[in-house]
Amino acid sequence: MLRNTYGRKVLFAGDIHSFLVARQQYAQLVAEHRALLAELVDLKAQVSELREVLQVVVSVSRQRAETDVAMLRRQLETALARIERPSKPLH
Repeated sequence: MLRNTYGRKVLFAGDIHSFLVARQQYAQLVAEHRALLAELVDLKAQVSELREVLQVVVSVSRQRAETDVAMLRRQLETALARIERPSKPLH
C-alpha cells in the first residue's frame, strides 16, 4: 500500500471510480428510502380511512341488531300475551 509523505493512502484512478460508484449507489438508496417512506405514509392514511369505515359499519350493524332485538322482543311479548289470555274459552 502506497502512502504519501503525510502517511495517507495514495488513491489511484480505480479507487476514485469505486468511491464514485459507491456514492451513486448511496444516492439511489437514499432516494428509494424516501420513496418508501412516502409510500408508508400513504398506506398509513389508507389504513386509518379503512378503520373509520369499519367503525361506521360496526356502528350501523349494532344499531340494526338492537332494532331487530327490540322488534323480536315485542313479537315475543305479544305471543306470550295471547297464550296467557286466550280469546276463546277452552271449554
